[in-house]
Amino acid sequence: MSILVNKETKVLCQGITGTQASFHIQRSLDYGTKVVGGVTPSKGGSFHLNLPVFDTIKEAVKETGATASVMYVPANAVKSAIKEAVEAELDLAVSIADGVPLKDMLEIKSILKGSKTKFIGPNTPGIITPGEARLGIFPENIHNPGNIGIVSRSSTLTYEAVLETKRAKEGQSTVIGLGDDVLIGMDFIDVLSAFHEDDKTKAVVMIGQLGGAFEEVAATWYKKLPHKKPVIAFIAGDAIPFGHKMGYAGDIMTKGYISVQDKKDALSAAGIIVVNHINDIHYELAKLK
Repeated sequence: MSILVNKETKVLCQGITGTQASFHIQRSLDYGTKVVGGVTPSKGGSFHLNLPVFDTIKEAVKETGATASVMYVPANAVKSAIKEAVEAELDLAVSIADGVPLKDMLEIKSILKGSKTKFIGPNTPGIITPGEARLGIFPENIHNPGNIGIVSRSSTLTYEAVLETKRAKEGQSTVIGLGDDVLIGMDFIDVLSAFHEDDKTKAVVMIGQLGGAFEEVAATWYKKLPHKKPVIAFIAGDAIPFGHKMGYAGDIMTKGYISVQDKKDALSAAGIIVVNHINDIHYELAKLK
């Protein structure tokens, strides 16, 4: 099993005719992802990458039966793209766009509330279920199918976590980058909950970072779970002086008052295995065997 996407997931691409979309969608197709069409207003009726292009998501869903979308649209177009995805009742939408305005994200959160659509992003490498589906920009060649779930707030450290599972001779069930903006779609609790419900996922690697309080909130949730799967966590930013402003929106919001050590303490108190160095993850995974 996996969470959110698998080899049967029918995927649309919003903004499919763009340069980056063309590059990454072709890679996803080569990987075996079931991309069934794209959406670019005013280009409906044409074909791109041998896929049909539609003017609207609703039209695309009606014709293809798609349930997920990956968005290669500019930051200022993410809000309207999400609105379309929600109105078409997609199960999942993924946005890799960087620099989505905070005001737009507040409206996006409101649009998502009460809908069936789950949103990953923005500012994320996306989601990949190894050997089955790739939505986003993950370097697919480093992933292998397996039983370790990965959820991360740091794009590049997500790849490090994947390599750590490989060093432990493990593969990944599903890998998700949450994005590192102050407001995001799915958070640690959403993803950890899904991993706990997935029979294939035996343990989870969680990568946090300085800024915001997502890790502390997840720790409180995890502590209350009656039946816990092992979670191994690494928090980036330990070498940064306390109070130093990273520039992350989450760090600005908390005014630097939540340190990396605060996050580690909260996670440890909840029963989560915390490592001080990311290359210690594979040792902890080996212990779980």
